[in-house]
Amino acid sequence: MQLYNREQIQNVVALDRESLEAVERGFRALGEGNVVQPPILSMPIAESNGEVDVKTAHIKGNAAFAIKVSPGFFDNPKLGLPSLNGLMIVFSAKTGVVEAVLFDEGYLTDVRTALAGAIAAKHASREESRRVAVLGAGVQAELQIAALTLVRDIAHIDVWARDAEKAGVYAARMRERHGVTVAVHDEIGTACANADIVVTTTPSRAPLLFGEHLPAGVHVTAMGSDSPEKRELDTSVMTRADHFIADTRAQSETNGELKAYAGHTPPFKVLELGRVIANGQPLRREPNEITVCDLTGTGVQDTAIAGFALGRLTA
Repeated sequence: MQLYNREQIQNVVALDRESLEAVERGFRALGEGNVVQPPILSMPIAESNGEVDVKTAHIKGNAAFAIKVSPGFFDNPKLGLPSLNGLMIVFSAKTGVVEAVLFDEGYLTDVRTALAGAIAAKHASREESRRVAVLGAGVQAELQIAALTLVRDIAHIDVWARDAEKAGVYAARMRERHGVTVAVHDEIGTACANADIVVTTTPSRAPLLFGEHLPAGVHVTAMGSDSPEKRELDTSVMTRADHFIADTRAQSETNGELKAYAGHTPPFKVLELGRVIANGQPLRREPNEITVCDLTGTGVQDTAIAGFALGRLTA
C-alpha cells in the first residue's frame, strides 16, 4: 500500500484535458449502466457545525475503485483551519486489498467538481459560448472557470457575490490568470443579462437565481446545492429550461435542486448527465433553448479521478 500526500497529488493532477476525459468516461459508464453506485452516506456532527460524507462507486471492468471520506467542519476558519478536508482510499476491485491512500485534503474533490461543470457545459451549452456569469467568489468560482476554458473559449466573466470585496479580489485574479475581461455586479440580474453560461457556486439555503434572470440560449450549471438544506435555483429556472439535467436524479431529489419538488413529480423531463453523454447526440435543437444542469457530486467522479491520479502517481 502506498500513501500519497496533497503535494504529490497536485504535482501530477491538474485541470487538463486528460483529467477531464477520465471523469467524462466515468459519467459515460454511469449512463451506460456500467457503474455500481450506492447512495451517499452522510453524518452530521451538529455540535461542531460539521458533517462527514462518504461516497463511492465501482466502474465495471476497472481494476480498482475508491471510497472517499469528506469531512466539512464550517467553524474551522475561526481556528485557522480549512473547512474541508478528506482522503480517498483506492482498493483492488479483484481482491479488495487497499492499494493506496490519497491524502489529498479535498484537492481531488475540487478538481472533479470543476471538471463536472466543464463536462456539463461541453454537452449542454452552445459551442460559441464566450461569456460566463458566476455567482459566488470562492474556490469553485475560480476552478469552474479554469475547467470551462478546456471546452469553451471564455473571453468575459461577470461576477456577483454577497461580499463585494471578495468579488473584486476574484475579478482581479481571473483577469491575471486567464487574460479575460471581468465585470463585478451588485445584482444577479445584471450579472446574468448577457451570459452564455451561468455557474452558481454558493452555499445558499434559499434560491438566488430566478427564471427572469435567464437570457435566451443560456446554459446554467448549478453546483452549490449538495445537501438537503441548500438551494440555489428557484423552480422558475427549472420550469423555464428546455432541458433539465442532473448528475443523478436520485441525488438531485435529496441533495440537489429537485428537492423543491419533494413529494410530487416535477412538471418537466429529467435527464441524467451520463445518459446525455452516452447518447452521443446533440442535446440542443435550437440556439435559443435554455439548459440547466444540477451537479450534486457523485461517487463515480471520485473513483474516476482517484484512478486517474493513482495512474499518474505510479507511472
